[in-house]
Amino acid sequence: MQNQQVFTSYLTSKIAALDFDKFYTLKNRILFHAAMWFGFAMLLFLSYVLAYELSYFNAFILTLRMTTVNAMVFYLFFYLFLPKIVSGNGSRILVLTLITFPICIFLWIFATYLFSKLYQAFGFEILSGELQGAIGKSAAQTFAEAVSIKRMISQCFIIISILSPFFFVKILFEISRLYNKTLKIQNQKAALEIQNINIEKQFLTAQLNPHFLFNTLNNLYGLSIKKDDSAAEVILNLSDIISYTLYESNNEKTALGKEIEFIKNYIELERMRYASDKNIQFHFPEDREMFGYFLPPLLTFTYIENAFKYGLKSDGEQFLYLEIKIENDQLYFCIENDKDKTSENNVLGGIGITNASKRLKLLYPEKHKLNIENLETKFKVTLQIDLKNEWKN
Repeated sequence: MQNQQVFTSYLTSKIAALDFDKFYTLKNRILFHAAMWFGFAMLLFLSYVLAYELSYFNAFILTLRMTTVNAMVFYLFFYLFLPKIVSGNGSRILVLTLITFPICIFLWIFATYLFSKLYQAFGFEILSGELQGAIGKSAAQTFAEAVSIKRMISQCFIIISILSPFFFVKILFEISRLYNKTLKIQNQKAALEIQNINIEKQFLTAQLNPHFLFNTLNNLYGLSIKKDDSAAEVILNLSDIISYTLYESNNEKTALGKEIEFIKNYIELERMRYASDKNIQFHFPEDREMFGYFLPPLLTFTYIENAFKYGLKSDGEQFLYLEIKIENDQLYFCIENDKDKTSENNVLGGIGITNASKRLKLLYPEKHKLNIENLETKFKVTLQIDLKNEWKN
């Protein structure tokens, strides 16, 4: 039993390791199919020569007929009929299968009959052996006789026995390819889940920059010394921020209104570090516009923290602009800040920006657009997220 499990695990790993898409290119597919039909033709040819003692020429024309007819039915079934069959529901699949089967038998018999007519027109005939006069007998039938129900039933098992090896190989290959793709998707999902957990851990541990807390507490100390009335508001904002990062950040999603409130509190505390004339502008949606929308907590926090960390420090125009809006179930986020063009840090934000971008890919695959511009004098992040049918109640 254990040996069987080891073998199964080994076989599964080998199938998963195969790169079918890389191997099964158009060129390789053509070569594979050509080799398959050539092998069939050679075996059939040898059978006609050795078993039926036909001349090479007669063996060749019968091999050509049988190979062409079988290939025609094979490709019609797998590339024309089968895609239509599997695209339906259970009852449709059953009905189409029952219809397709007699159609394939009819086409096989009809094509064989046409070959006999063509060979007769060219004067081809088998003059000796077990198959003597076979072409003439086949061509002498009327169309109705050739494709009659009785003949279709009588030829049914012959057709199945001839085509079954090709059908078996094709079906086995497609099952292996599908299984390979399923294993890869499972492995990718597992890898993404692990990556997501690691990113979340890194993200959560870096939610509040220690320098931010240090600066806020220093500012709070200064306000308390001066007995400034705004000290109480600072304490309340800081309390709300810490509460949000401790509790809301552990949830899968949070109300958009709470996320915006957290961002507002953070900005207000950051503004204390700068003179009142600093060009810090922001725009947020109204409460009614955010109602009913949810998103993962702290989704855009890294970009905002990054803007305050590197912005408002250049020798030229110092600015920080933030805009968040909701339109047609789309969240639009845009933040830009000045940048010291002499800065040695060419990729602002480093791993924080990278992890934030990975997080978006994990949470909103194919449902977001992120654009990060690291220009000479400014850094700009624009983000659009489709909230339709996912986070809206």
